[in-house]
Amino acid sequence: MEKLKIQGGYTLDGTVRISGAKNSAVALIPATILAESPVTIEGLPDISDVQILSDLLEEIGGKVTYENNELTVNPTEMVSMPLPNGKVKKLRASYYLMGAMLGRFKKAVIGLPGGCHLGPRPIDQHIKGFEALGVQVTNEQGAIYLRAEELKGARIYLDVVSVGATINIMLAAVRAKGRTIIENAAKEPEIIDVATLLTNMGARIKGAGTDVIRIDGVEQLRGCRHSIIPDRIEAGTYMIMAAGMGKEVLVDNVIPQHLESLIAKMREMGVRVETNPEQVLVAGRQPLKAVDIKTLVYPGFPTDLQQPFTSLLTKAAGTSVVTDTIYSARFKHIDELRRMNAVIKVEGRSAIINGPAQLQGAKVKASDLRAGAALVTAGLMARGITEVTGLEHIDRGYSHLVDKLSGLGAVIWRERMTEQEIEQFQNS
Repeated sequence: MEKLKIQGGYTLDGTVRISGAKNSAVALIPATILAESPVTIEGLPDISDVQILSDLLEEIGGKVTYENNELTVNPTEMVSMPLPNGKVKKLRASYYLMGAMLGRFKKAVIGLPGGCHLGPRPIDQHIKGFEALGVQVTNEQGAIYLRAEELKGARIYLDVVSVGATINIMLAAVRAKGRTIIENAAKEPEIIDVATLLTNMGARIKGAGTDVIRIDGVEQLRGCRHSIIPDRIEAGTYMIMAAGMGKEVLVDNVIPQHLESLIAKMREMGVRVETNPEQVLVAGRQPLKAVDIKTLVYPGFPTDLQQPFTSLLTKAAGTSVVTDTIYSARFKHIDELRRMNAVIKVEGRSAIINGPAQLQGAKVKASDLRAGAALVTAGLMARGITEVTGLEHIDRGYSHLVDKLSGLGAVIWRERMTEQEIEQFQNS
């Protein structure tokens, strides 16, 4: 096991290139199961989630090659092998295997998904959608069993706007008989990305990116080549870091329209942000003003940026209120920020931040992926050395984090943990 160490106080300056979208990758890779010939996805991020999903496709008979951020999957010899345990438990997005295997084989056995612990994130809307398509769903010994004689198109209204359920139902419906209509669908850019891949494979999908998606099922799908969209959450994280410690940081390979809610809040704080079609320039180091944010479904402020943005707000003058309407348990980073001298209290779904506070380096633990990003952001702004454990979370979503930040001038490195440190970490 390793830990991350950050010597705070160094100015960030230069260019950072953004990787492919993690939240697209974890759905695009399972979608390759649906094809009858090889699929190639370009520009994937070099993160652990991509490797885990690649391994899972090989477990069910897929031939997978992954080199230079390009993944090719030959799904022709895949079989509907049960995946009740093992790697499935390591990431939340393993649930996309349900929709993809249903579309291809009309059956699947998938272990209950793992990933970050962000409180209750039920898959009831996924199951509701599958049952509407004619699937029998049972929970047996900690695994979800899905079986259907055939998939039939249906009208499905999502009670809660859910990215996961929207994509999972799409994956199953593209090879169902007849038309499926998903109402109250999520609108995130990653849904459009998945719909673009499926359309290139021969699916008939209209309305992706709106709250009503129409899918006319087809009998088979073919292989294709697809380029993934840039990761708006990774881009937003580096923008936040630049606002806190940057001179001028150019964030390259982005789609600025995907970041409009963040850009608006950063400008409200007094940060200079300039955009062009594929880049965002952020100039930090000026006094920051307190702002309030409320996370909402896209195009609102992303819940995945709430945690690093909270770290930035510790540097703003005045009182800021951060309300997370998406995940009730997404404040586990607050106790760690308090260790670093932040003045924050949590009341229900809101965190109240009083600033500016001079953060101090400390030993802290990442409880989930974006909490890890928040602690790295805080470490960059703090005096002294910050030591972050729980890197397995950060590695799930940030490709070459140390190299990218070092390239901007940060003093950051990884170290192996001692046996005593590993024992303390596991018991904490």
